[in-house]
Parts: sequence; C-alpha cells; structure tokens
Amino acid sequence: MTVPHNVAVRVRALREQIERHNYNYYVLDRPAISDAEYDRLFRELEQLEARHPELVTPDSPTQRVGAAPVSEFEEVVHRTPMLSLNNAFDDDEVAAFDRRVGEALKAGDIEYAAEPKFDGLAVSLTYEDGVLGKGATRGDGYTGEEVTANLRTIRAIPLRLDRHPALLEVRGEVLMLKHEFEELNRQQRTRGEKEFANPRNAAAGSLRQLDPRITASRRLTFFAYGLGAAEGRLPAFKKHSEVLDYLEANRFPVARERRVVKGVDGMLAYYRSVGEKRERLPYDIDGVVYKVNELAGQEKLGFVARAPRFAIAHKFPAEEAASEVLAIDVQVGRTGALTPVARLRPVFVGGVTVTNATLHNEDEVHRKDIRVGDTVMVRRAGDVIPEVVRVVNENRPPHARRFVIPAKCPVCGSAVRRLEHEAVARCTAGLYCPAQRKQAVLHFASRRAMDIEGLGEKLVDQLVDHGMIETPADLYRLDPDALADLERMGDKSAANLLAAIGASKRPTLARLIYALGIRNVGESTARDLAEHFRGLERLMEADEKALVQVPDVGPVVAQSIAQFFGEPHNRRVVRELLQAGVRTAPMLSRAAAAAAVAEKTFVLTGTLPHMTRDEAKARIEARGGRVAGSISKKTDYLVAGTDPGAKYDKARALGVKTLDEAGLLKLLEQ
Repeated sequence: MTVPHNVAVRVRALREQIERHNYNYYVLDRPAISDAEYDRLFRELEQLEARHPELVTPDSPTQRVGAAPVSEFEEVVHRTPMLSLNNAFDDDEVAAFDRRVGEALKAGDIEYAAEPKFDGLAVSLTYEDGVLGKGATRGDGYTGEEVTANLRTIRAIPLRLDRHPALLEVRGEVLMLKHEFEELNRQQRTRGEKEFANPRNAAAGSLRQLDPRITASRRLTFFAYGLGAAEGRLPAFKKHSEVLDYLEANRFPVARERRVVKGVDGMLAYYRSVGEKRERLPYDIDGVVYKVNELAGQEKLGFVARAPRFAIAHKFPAEEAASEVLAIDVQVGRTGALTPVARLRPVFVGGVTVTNATLHNEDEVHRKDIRVGDTVMVRRAGDVIPEVVRVVNENRPPHARRFVIPAKCPVCGSAVRRLEHEAVARCTAGLYCPAQRKQAVLHFASRRAMDIEGLGEKLVDQLVDHGMIETPADLYRLDPDALADLERMGDKSAANLLAAIGASKRPTLARLIYALGIRNVGESTARDLAEHFRGLERLMEADEKALVQVPDVGPVVAQSIAQFFGEPHNRRVVRELLQAGVRTAPMLSRAAAAAAVAEKTFVLTGTLPHMTRDEAKARIEARGGRVAGSISKKTDYLVAGTDPGAKYDKARALGVKTLDEAGLLKLLEQ
C-alpha cells in the first residue's frame, strides 16, 4: 500500500521534533515544551507508524524501547582497542607525566584538554550512513558485548546524525545521574528489593539487562569523550578539543566542565577546581583526565601496553575508614599467584560495605607490618578495589600475629616458589592445581598454542565444573556422549570438538612447550627452547645450568622452567599427554622459516577471515619480519582484510604490494 505523501511528511516532522525535544531535555537540560505536549507528539507518531508499519525505521524515537529481549549478548571486536588510562594519585605523578610528554615532544608548556573522569561504563557507538547501527561495551578493551538495543533506550544518544561520514564510531560513558540513582533506590525499597550500592553499579547493571525495557525504565544518560574508527570525510581536526566541539555540534552530550589548560600548573588548577565542585555535579566522577590536545602530539607519543602515553587520569583521594583484621587468608589465582587477603570486620567505605581487602603480596604485608588483630585504615583504591592503607599502631593488641606465606599451595598442596626479582609467590603445579585448572586448559587450547577450535571459556567452565577434565591431558579422553549432553552442545558440536582435539595431537615442539603455560615462557622463548633441545624429554631433564645456554634464556626464565618440570604433578600431566598420543611434528629451523620475510616490513589493516591481527603479527615476527603501525615508503607489504580503510588507499598510492590472508600464508610458508 502506498503511503500518502502528507503522512510521510508528517512522520518525518514528528521524528525531528521529538528528537529535538529529547536533545533539549536530556542534553541541554532546557525543556522547551511540557511533558503533556511531548507525550501528545509521541502518541501521534506511534499511531501513524501503527497504521503504516512500512514507515518504521531503526532511528525512529518509537524504537528506543522496541527491541525484544535477548538470551545473551554477542561479542563485538572493537575496530581499534578501547584502552584504559594510567593513573596519577598525587601532584608529583602529574608533574612526572608532564615532564615525560615535554621530553618526548621536545616542547615546553604543553597544551592539554582536561575533562572530568566519569564514573560509569565505557561504550562505543557505531553510526553507519548517519544511523546508529551498533553499540558495545568496552569489555576487556579489545572485545566487548553488543548492547545496541539497550543503548537505543538512552534518550541522550542521537539515533541519527545530520552531518556524518560513511562510518563514525563515537566513544563515551554511560552513567546514571545522582537524582535518578536516588529515585531508583527509592523504588527498590518500595518493592522490597535490594538497593544498588552506587550509581556506577546501577548503570552497569542496567545497561547489561537482557530486556531493553528494563534498561529504558532506569533512565541512563551518556557523555561522549572521543572518536574511534571513521571512514569517509571528517573535518581536519588538529586538536582533541576540536573533536569534542564536533561531537557537541552533532548533538552528543559532552562534559560542560571541559577546559583547555597549559602545563602542570594548568592541570593542577583544573584538578582543584573540579574537586571543589565535585559534590555539586549531577553525576559521580572519580578524578579528571588530561590529554595532550594536539592530535599530532598524541600520534607521536603513541601507546604503551594497554594505555596511551598522551593521557593520564588524575584520581581523587579515596574515602577511608577504620576496621579490624580478623584473619589473613591466601587466595590462589588463575595463574598460580598466591595473594594474601585481609578478612575485615565489615566497614562502610566509598558507598559499599567492605569485608575483604587485598594485601597484594608478602612483601607488602611486611612493609606495612599488617598483623591479624590490627586496626587498619581501609580505602577503595581508585574508588573500586578495597585495600589496607596503613596500620593504626597505637591500637595493636598484644596477641597480634604476623603473616607468613605458606610453603605449600593451600588448594593442591604442591610446592610454592618465589622467583628471584619477583614479588609474588606462586603454586608450581600449573597443569594440576584446581585453582589454575580453567586458565591452564584455556591457554593450552588457545590459537597460538594447541589451536583447538571451539574450546572457549564457557565450554571449559562446563567441562571443569562437571568434573569432566582436571588437566589438559583429560581433553584427549573426553566421552562423546557426556560431551554431547552439555548445554548448547549436541552430537554434531561434540563431534566437531573431538575432531579439533584429535587434530591438535601433532603440534610443533615450540607450540607444545608454549601450551604448557610455563611462567615467563612466551612463543619466542618456546621456539628457542625447541630449536636448542629438539625434544621434550631433553628439555624436561635440563637443569638451570643447561637452560641458560639457550639464546635469550636468562637465570629467571631458567629458574621458571626448572621449577615447572621439577614439580611431580606437572611431569605426570606431560606423561599423560604423551600417553594420549600427543606427538610433536618436525620443525623448520628459524633461519629456514624466516628466509622469505626476514627484515621485511609489514602493515596489517582490516579484519582477516581466519587470523587475529595478533596471530598474524606473531607469525610474521617469528620469521624475522617486522610489523609497523603505519604505511610509508619503507613498507614492503600491506596485509589487508575486510574494511581495510585509509591504509589501503595510501598503500596503493605509494605502490606498496598488497596481500590478502591467503597471500600472507603462502609467503610465510616459503
């Protein structure tokens, strides 16, 4: 049925009016019409769309709460990582940051963009042809969860952009305003339900609801703080502050308290100014963020590990309270690290009741001289992780007991060792200890290790929780029927997994060594060990003196390897792997494998169909190649997947040879 022209025009007009009023109300905090008039416009649009469903579009205001509940969130791989920030807790650390920036840029009096550090949940919004197409949580920085339907319910987020490139990723923070948090907890009390501890917990819990209608009822808001990936024409930004102005011009909420400041004096003055008004702000913040304002300077400074060098978060002092140490227990982590934990008399700190606090390691306990029975001051580090700040020595009772790290693992009874130059003591039974079981199996099956396709975290959880596996060797003894009975498996999935496990029985020696998860032994060291010893038995029998003869293996790594194979439980698991039929395949020497790509420079772009960028980088570097981040005349190859972006165009302009994944693999095999 053809929609009358006047109806289509009226629908477009209503959508524009409603979104403009949403912007006035939720972003500018300056409503232009009454609630009754807003409701009248919204009802009229709903009625017209009900009579003409062909007019309904994803960016219509009526679709903000239109999605059906989902059973689980799908994973989203971020086009560019959503990195965290390093923290500064005092003026000296801010001054040190400014000094490092000045030295790297060879400039003084650096200009910084300063803004509040929201205490919420980081998300990315991807607009395709100006329409919100996908929204995701930060997750681990590389992979998040798709929560598009829930983000659509937040009226501060525009569903359509007026001025836009073909693709634009906007990054920001979802949070709950203080007055909305108080109202939510009032409703929780009225219903006799559990109250939320603080606005951040309320926001995080609300955004991750499987039913978008629940998210919509919680009245979340959003503030943009930057851009991620982009394709198409954008203004020629020179400064981060210009990016924020651009976002604001596109009707995104941006912190009104943002400023451009100069040098360490400007940063500290801004920090004090925001700190004075912190309690009067409508939302919670836990500090301020400083970013080098010049984008060229940001690019030059680059990144280190999981954080940028051009930005830092200056955190506010955490709230402190006194409590009593009732006991000091030891937890064994997924990597075998033994962490002392103080069991505290319950105390209310920073909006939550704290009963446990990490003591980090044995040295930290002795440095602070924390004993069982002590009165201690507790704070939430960064307003998140509870920690013991100091002991109130004048309140120490005569019966206070010192802490000593146990010599045996409290979980499996294996030996506990502490490597030289390390602060953490660890259980040495990495392949056996129940506390490390899941992590050991996941690492063993990972793509760079035994590469068992289909064996992910949720399935490993089931296998361990159901008692079907205790060590990686048990993977090769799985019962097909029991496997098929697991949740979300079935006969076909079970058969596929067993086939993948069977196919993993012929790894290279380097892959098998890496898969064992020996402390301080990465892929490169595993290959060095494989080339030197040429057999697993010879490696297992090597002492520290023999191990340090391997290139790039120093005393610390040698000690890690010797301790690993010196633990009887680990040796038993290795024997079980061999008995299960795991045999190493012949391995090319490093020199032969590297011949085709040695000293060549590669750049990776886009999404490869069967490899992550990390895996492609590892394979190139294992053969002597170098992976760079940007295209130049010195680039030998561009490896391009889907959505290659601007790097592909630049490579063509410079005449750089382009490879797809198949071409890369062929080159690596030469």
